[in-house]
Amino acid sequence: MNALSFGVDRTGDGAAVSDTPTVYDVAEQSGVSIATVSRVYRSPDSVRPATREKVLAAARALGYVPSGSARGLASRTTGIIGLCFPDYADPDADSGAGEGDEEAGTLYSDQIIRGMERAARRHGYALLIAASLAGGPESLVAKVAGRVDGFAVLARTVPTEDLEVISRRVPVVMLAGPREIDHMDHIEVANRDGEYQLTRHLLADHGLRRLAFIGSADESPDVGARFEGYRDALREAGLPVPEAPDLRAPLMTRAEGSRATRALLDRPGPRPEALVFANDQMAVGALHTLEEAGVRVPEDVAVTGFDGIPLSRVVRPPLTTVRQPMRRMGEEAAELLIQRVTEAQRTPPVSRVLPVEVTRRGSCGCGEPSGGGASGAALPGAEG
Repeated sequence: MNALSFGVDRTGDGAAVSDTPTVYDVAEQSGVSIATVSRVYRSPDSVRPATREKVLAAARALGYVPSGSARGLASRTTGIIGLCFPDYADPDADSGAGEGDEEAGTLYSDQIIRGMERAARRHGYALLIAASLAGGPESLVAKVAGRVDGFAVLARTVPTEDLEVISRRVPVVMLAGPREIDHMDHIEVANRDGEYQLTRHLLADHGLRRLAFIGSADESPDVGARFEGYRDALREAGLPVPEAPDLRAPLMTRAEGSRATRALLDRPGPRPEALVFANDQMAVGALHTLEEAGVRVPEDVAVTGFDGIPLSRVVRPPLTTVRQPMRRMGEEAAELLIQRVTEAQRTPPVSRVLPVEVTRRGSCGCGEPSGGGASGAALPGAEG
């Protein structure tokens, strides 16, 4: 007997659907044709928004995942893991980034991809990347979830309700941000501690008092944690603690860092003694703008970033930053996914906090040690 003939109520309204929801179930539940359901996942812009939302709501209620190879997905034999990552590429990073260093232009996402690829190859797996904002988060899920044995996803890239559906089918590892779903594995870095230690260095070691924090407009949980670490250091030093960043950039790119710097220079009143940027890309943009304005770094103003991208070490002056283990994050995500795919019995989910390192360079007034390296101290993470 065909297994699909046995129906179960997944919706709570008495409608019988197959134990493994299919495109036919979604079409019936949403009252549209099978072709329309297919277009929602293959070409979402070709479907009216109201109809698209109706289909996606039905799919979520049923637990349906579009599959490029249903047989392979059912047996978990695709040999592929996925990474769901929005394309936050900085167009400025493609030119003049590295003064001959090919790695200098690589960004946060590039390093995570490299780490995942390295670990996947060790286990004989391939990596499938969905790295585009086109079509919205549902499009990202459709591109990845039905074709892989498991996937890693950057926090807040995919709606929580969609992740809940996907996690019923394949293992999911959340990257960055706070842990939002208890039954999923989660990896982040010590954002708050890292920014606290960096800010404390500016205050205690350099005696600076007028600091400005430049964050992001999208309420990134990682940036939020960094801002809290910044506030912790100000509070400890007995300085006024701001409720919000001094500026919020719409995108965390070099161009936006440049614009933010110009805005701060144009503000009335005393100039900040240090510009504390939420990432390295914005800080690099600030260095160029300050040079054009005739403002000396670090003599007139210190500049710091966060991430530790390769570009931070080749700009002039070299950028003081908090280096996070981006490649290691990718490797550990891949290792966790493959462990979940191959383990005979599911073990409890884990939440890992990877350590970061404050890297002191010329942009804050710390001289480069002999050998061209950078001084720094690792901050411990945790695992639970």
